[in-house]
Amino acid sequence: MSSIRHITVPVPSRKVGQQSVVGLTAAPMETVRIGIVGLGIRGLQAVKRLQHIPGAQVSALCDVNAASLEAARAETPQAWAGTDWKELCAQPCVDLVYICTDWQHHVPVALEAMDHGKHVAVEVPAAGTLEDIWALVDKAEQTRLHCMMLENSVYDHFERVALAMAQEGVFGEIVHAEGAYLHKLDFGKEVWRREYNRGHRGDVYPTHGIGPVCQALGIHRTDALQTLVSLDTAAFTGRAITGDAAFANGDQTNTLLKTAQGKTILIEHNVMTPRPYSRMYQLVGTQGYAAKYPVPQICLWQDGEEVIYEGEQLKALMAPYDTAGLPEELLPAVQEVDAKHEGMDLLMDYRLIQALREGRPLDMDVYDLAEWCALAPLSLLSIENGGAPVEFPQFVRE
Repeated sequence: MSSIRHITVPVPSRKVGQQSVVGLTAAPMETVRIGIVGLGIRGLQAVKRLQHIPGAQVSALCDVNAASLEAARAETPQAWAGTDWKELCAQPCVDLVYICTDWQHHVPVALEAMDHGKHVAVEVPAAGTLEDIWALVDKAEQTRLHCMMLENSVYDHFERVALAMAQEGVFGEIVHAEGAYLHKLDFGKEVWRREYNRGHRGDVYPTHGIGPVCQALGIHRTDALQTLVSLDTAAFTGRAITGDAAFANGDQTNTLLKTAQGKTILIEHNVMTPRPYSRMYQLVGTQGYAAKYPVPQICLWQDGEEVIYEGEQLKALMAPYDTAGLPEELLPAVQEVDAKHEGMDLLMDYRLIQALREGRPLDMDVYDLAEWCALAPLSLLSIENGGAPVEFPQFVRE
């Protein structure tokens, strides 16, 4: 029997003078001065949130929209303000550039910021092509600056506590995990998302699904992504709502990955068809199972039988592992500024700022950014080749 042909993508050699930034640390800073580029919904939320974080100071603001810029200035009137993101990146009053622009500007702003010696935090998805992903990896290695993607789903309560339980071995050996981004978008309001899906095929928004499960599997720490295969449906809904027979993205995209240790990951994407919101988060272990959707539950093998925990019993089971929570003094701020996301955005910001203040590695590095974003172009490559296996590039290059 002939072997299945695997598709490989180039892995550029690390240039002379570059070195790995796994475990990167930077000199501690008492106050982290933050320049925010892009002051739409997510950017303005960040301006408000960051004012609750000890040691964080919003020192610069940038947006091409005058109304958005003025709304942010009303929150932080002392901050430098302008419409040119290159000027913000050059400001001496900025240590960290926090990027909340449209997707197409994520990479240019991040590269400019690192060229000016600034750490970078960039909204999801940080990059959409392998070329752009490698550009961010190389720049972070050249400058030895933090370049983190603002993936908030890893800080949601269930994912965060399940990760702690997995790391303690509660579920035994994790052998399979699942993640997704599933809910029907309102394309009447989010026209730009409709147009992005019209022009792009594959899992175009993978990071909410793949981020938490990669953390649970220790990707590029104790394991590595090895191959993936992707398949999609036809673009039934996209063609129907736009009348465009060339609408690119299928209603449903499924990607199956295998790791170097023989474990598997299933990632799904569907923003077209009616269904309850779900990120599908599941961990499947030799001694237990955790699932957040549709009903949070944990199943453990105890004394020779399966025991299922839900509701109050589940809360009691998870409580001892909820050690990465917000400091008590920030709890009121969770309800005030971030009730919709249950505090995960605030915890994400808090963890980032405290790591910079303490000079320790961030929870997520540029290689996490690269691996999670790479699902978009790699899934497209597999789909366009009839679901052929694609070898996952090793962004760490070690």
